[in-house]
Amino acid sequence: MLIVTAVLISPTHPAAGNRSVSAISAEATSIASVPLSWSAELGARVRGHWFLTLIGTSAFIFVFFLGYFYVQESPAFPVTVMPLTWLDHMIPFQPYALGLYLSLWIYVGAGPGLQKTRREILIYALWTAALCVVGLGIFYFAPTRVPLPTVDLSESSVFSILQRVDVAGNACPSMHVAVAIFTAIRVEDVLRGARSPALLRFINVACCALISYSTLAVKQHVALDVVAGAVLGVIFAVLSLHWRPRDPGQTGSGR
Repeated sequence: MLIVTAVLISPTHPAAGNRSVSAISAEATSIASVPLSWSAELGARVRGHWFLTLIGTSAFIFVFFLGYFYVQESPAFPVTVMPLTWLDHMIPFQPYALGLYLSLWIYVGAGPGLQKTRREILIYALWTAALCVVGLGIFYFAPTRVPLPTVDLSESSVFSILQRVDVAGNACPSMHVAVAIFTAIRVEDVLRGARSPALLRFINVACCALISYSTLAVKQHVALDVVAGAVLGVIFAVLSLHWRPRDPGQTGSGR
């Protein structure tokens, strides 16, 4: 590219007599500003900081669970049992949904993994941390849990472990749903900006919806937990989209 440009602007090149240097420079700038295809854009984002995303997300989850289990074992006030709604009664216990429930911890990596720069990843992580701190603060000062399960989980070793570890505490708001919603909105913002096909954007929404549904299907949360978690996730996602690093290719306040 540099060689071609040098030839074009060379005084000895035949075209140089008819085209000014400024015109050629403007044309070169125009060519350079042609946006990447959606696949190239997303591919470049994923490859850019995949190792940092992997290590950072793993460390973040570890630290979150330290706080999660501490708050669960040491709430400031008596624990309130969340009431059931008609929706909770309609959705039966579905053990096969456990895979969807656990998939959140893979899905959350999509958010930071699609950021362009390390600074964007850092600010994304700070917003996620703020979301989690607020959620843990609610659990500490207004502790809740779901009603005791009405199904026998003793025959399922996986669910027995889950019940012993999570003890169905830290219920409202559902941080599972809050983080899934936050991730979905931030990923949608990237996909829309990259002009990704509708199918890819639908898959993102479907992942969030299935993870949210799984919290009810495995009886780790009730409907009110899901609603509160969704509201919390939306609030922080909107705030994070407004106050974030400015993209040179975009304009607007807070960007």
